[in-house]
Amino acid sequence: MVKVMPDTAPRGRSPVHLTAARNEFVSFQVGLHGGDSGLRNVRASLSSLDGPASIAGSDLTLYREDFLTTRRASVPGEPVGRWPDALVPDVDEIANEARNAFPFDVSARESRAIWVDVHVPLNAPPGNYQGTVEVTGDGLSQRVPVRLTVVNAVLPSTPSLATAFLAWPPHLCRAHFGRTDCSRQELEPLLARYQRMALEHRITLSSAFPRVPGDSGRWDMPDLATFDALWAPFMDGTAPSRLPGAKMTSIEYLGEYTPQALADFVSHFRERGWLSRAYAYVGDEPPYGNSWDEIRQNLAVVNQSAPALRTLLTTSIQDLKAQHLENEVDLLVPLVNYMDGTKPPYLGDQRERYTDYLARPGNSMWMYQSCMSHGCAYGTNAPENMPGAGWPSYMLDRSAAKARAMEWLTFLEGATGELYYQTVGMLASAWEDQFRFNGNGDGTLFYPGTVQRIGGGTPVPVASLRLKLIRLGVQDYEWLKMVSDAGDPAFARQVARELIPTASQVSDDGDAFERARLRLIQRYLELSGRHPRSVDSGSSDTEKQVPDSPVLEMAVPPEAEGAETVGCGATSGTSALAGVLALVGVAFVARRRPAAAHAVGRRGRSGA
Repeated sequence: MVKVMPDTAPRGRSPVHLTAARNEFVSFQVGLHGGDSGLRNVRASLSSLDGPASIAGSDLTLYREDFLTTRRASVPGEPVGRWPDALVPDVDEIANEARNAFPFDVSARESRAIWVDVHVPLNAPPGNYQGTVEVTGDGLSQRVPVRLTVVNAVLPSTPSLATAFLAWPPHLCRAHFGRTDCSRQELEPLLARYQRMALEHRITLSSAFPRVPGDSGRWDMPDLATFDALWAPFMDGTAPSRLPGAKMTSIEYLGEYTPQALADFVSHFRERGWLSRAYAYVGDEPPYGNSWDEIRQNLAVVNQSAPALRTLLTTSIQDLKAQHLENEVDLLVPLVNYMDGTKPPYLGDQRERYTDYLARPGNSMWMYQSCMSHGCAYGTNAPENMPGAGWPSYMLDRSAAKARAMEWLTFLEGATGELYYQTVGMLASAWEDQFRFNGNGDGTLFYPGTVQRIGGGTPVPVASLRLKLIRLGVQDYEWLKMVSDAGDPAFARQVARELIPTASQVSDDGDAFERARLRLIQRYLELSGRHPRSVDSGSSDTEKQVPDSPVLEMAVPPEAEGAETVGCGATSGTSALAGVLALVGVAFVARRRPAAAHAVGRRGRSGA
């Protein structure tokens, strides 16, 4: 929950202590400070976490955090310059090929970080696991102890929260092949790799499949037989994944709005058992994206020819009722700024206005975020983004907490899904520039892992740090739902509301997110009868399953030894390094005197 900037200062030391359910991903960072002379040829490894069983291989992934240089801030007051975001893998998650994450150098008087993902296998017995991150380089040899407590709970491979994160295939063609008209033989394997990466981050790319030209000039989905050959494994949960059985939670209808095309789609998807996850996107942000007349036309043909197919519209309940369409739309997707707003007519929590709509059988509500969270045009920045507060945001130059917050709000508002308008909007220039709609990273959550850029032999997607934080948010939603379903929805709501008082008051304090998550875990274990006695990380008793917070670790070379005792100065918009809890710790290491035995560690427009 800390973005380690080049000027992030060193402080304290403690082992990394993680807490997770089976089938959950947890992460931490190992930071390195260059001191006066810098570090050369840095490498890192984590061979296994051993306890009641051994967690190793593809369940442990190390990444080098790469910087993207911003030139304008998404929000005034944020630093302009190098921000950590791209996560270059040591061995990638998709093709399982060695990449060029290591070795790397750390400049003098600068900090860098290594991101570590841990996936707890479904069959991992509860208990304590231990391992060591080995960090080496020229004159550098450090060991960061890692302890993982696996609690007696399981997170589902297919999230309870539906997601529809869109991806426009021509953007992938341009990024990986330098043109927009790549062949289906080139594109289809690439799309499958992006979909797998998305599912392992607990989101669904609901529109990421090859398109064919339609009669009306729009690009449509391929014929149903071709669709089945490519995407049935992702719909049925049989595609390879570290999350066994993970399924897509949504699928967008991209065919012609004609009676026959719609009827054929519905018949086929009903036969395959997929229809409940499908939706027709009948319009976007009227009257700006689509006119209300266009939306009425689309609704009329869908509701007449394919009434079983859900219709999705991004608008508020106020506007829907003003157009007398509340009985025509099945899936309403309001903007988070209009769900709990700061200005009339959306001032305050608007959830009660949706009660009657949601009481109608078959109706549901998702939410989305957009450039309104930072300001869609230069000079129109959202005034709510004061230091330490502001809207949830997927901008790379916002705090880690901002990217994790959306699903807490989704839970609080009783929504069951999230829409995000694009994930590859600036994929072709992602390594150099992602400034779009006045935000750095708006609509771009991946990097193109070309062979030329990251090595290996197979082009793959590279995850952003923000994608990891979104996954944390989806897993948080799962814990909130598990506590609610186990019998204490009031406690889940209390924890969430204490964390985020209103949608425009998302704190930058990553520690607070970790405290809230651990409270949910403890309560779930109590409710399910799986949590004997007290919470205490100091005991070796594996029944005491939820740890206290460790302090962060940073060891520095002799030239900068005095920095160890200096408190970390948080850069604007990022949470300070002090007191981050176990799920995402930071352990700083660097060259030390030989006398030291070891240093311990530690958005949403829907168009293309």
